[in-house]
Amino acid sequence: MNNRLNSVRNEIHKLVIGQSEYIDLLLVAMLSNGHALVEGVPGIAKTLTSKLLAKATSLDFSRIQFTPDLMPTDVVGTNVFVMKDSSFTFKQGPIFSQFVLIDEINRAPAKTQSALFEVMEEYQVTIDGNTYPMTEPFIVLATQNPIEQEGTYKLPEAQMDRFLFRVLMEYPSEVEEIEMLDRFSGTKNARDLTEVQAVISGSDIAQFRSWVEQIKIDAPLRKYIAQIVQLTRNHPDLYLGASPRASLAIMRTSKAVAAMKGRDFVSPDDIQAVLYPVLNHRLSLTPEREMEGVTLKDVLQDIIEKTETPR
Repeated sequence: MNNRLNSVRNEIHKLVIGQSEYIDLLLVAMLSNGHALVEGVPGIAKTLTSKLLAKATSLDFSRIQFTPDLMPTDVVGTNVFVMKDSSFTFKQGPIFSQFVLIDEINRAPAKTQSALFEVMEEYQVTIDGNTYPMTEPFIVLATQNPIEQEGTYKLPEAQMDRFLFRVLMEYPSEVEEIEMLDRFSGTKNARDLTEVQAVISGSDIAQFRSWVEQIKIDAPLRKYIAQIVQLTRNHPDLYLGASPRASLAIMRTSKAVAAMKGRDFVSPDDIQAVLYPVLNHRLSLTPEREMEGVTLKDVLQDIIEKTETPR
């Protein structure tokens, strides 16, 4: 599995410089059967990386640009009247794909956001009493700009909780930026996706997921996850703690991290590696602490230090 995933990384890195941590988190989300919310300023290859990941894994790809006037039927589809036989037929929306990229998800109002609730959690869409399942593997990757606030809407907490990860994508380093300029200083086009080849398939991903499920996580480590989550619910600096869905997400993703490292068991380091991307969008600081400049990373570090690490 590790060699196959390395092939996926190599294909993405043909056009994307750096961002290795971000790419690995997307692979962890894929192996954990989850969705990811990616935040970053424009121009740092959020959309490009998503397209390359879909192509390298040979998944059907669909891109939805969220706008303030987008309707739920524009996402999930609608029943269309057929004059020929006076009947209705269901026309699928762009959400019916294996890899769905939602660009600027926070530009659509709550009515449109609600169209994603069922499909992200239950992998199905219900229209007029009829249920239409998604083709697996099914992955939603959504992007948003954390800086621009005009014309945007805050995502509902229930929807945020449906994302396995919130990944904060940062600027490349100076060395990486020089490498990017050197690589594309000639005739090579940074947007030419034809250079990237499919190296794994949907059936491979299904096989990888079954292997991840078999990774062992001992009882002391399961207790360790529960203790951390419980502390988020009782921490004086937090207004909102983590849900039980977060506990399951930590366990699933730590298994995926262990598998990607070539182990058949989870270690405390695997759990700590996924804590921030799993919890950073599920927790809310109290207004007082937020005004004092306390960050969620500070609070999570405090929680880790207060929780005894299993040996």
